[in-house]
Amino acid sequence: MSTIVNVKKVSEQEDLDKVFAVRRVVFVDEQNCPPELEWEFEDESTHFLAEINGQPAGASRWRKTDKGYKLERFAVLKENRGQGVGQALVKAVLNDLPEDAQYIYLHAQVQATPLYKKFGFKEIGPMFEEAGIQHHKMVFEPVK
Repeated sequence: MSTIVNVKKVSEQEDLDKVFAVRRVVFVDEQNCPPELEWEFEDESTHFLAEINGQPAGASRWRKTDKGYKLERFAVLKENRGQGVGQALVKAVLNDLPEDAQYIYLHAQVQATPLYKKFGFKEIGPMFEEAGIQHHKMVFEPVK
């Protein structure tokens, strides 16, 4: 039986609470990220919730920065990994960006770089540490 992942853009508090709960489990509880680093720029971000059978499975967001459009906080609950949730989130976020979005980038945890490469992101610069985890900056270069 195939898993159907539903991703929706959310702004209602009830949905945002689900987004924040997913991120708390993945980043704070599982990956030991400092909570004070996890909860920033929430009001200026556009949030997404991924669900499987109506249950929260993943979350992500994008926001406009002084450099361009930054994709952030991609989180998939451990029990839902390998079911296409991450891919569905990346697709939804990229499809939601304004048409005039020129510079699109993210800071990918090293183990997640293969996912982003599938969508046309390229690693640039050296690896760096963010919240105690190794990351690569990646820039979107769509296939023409």
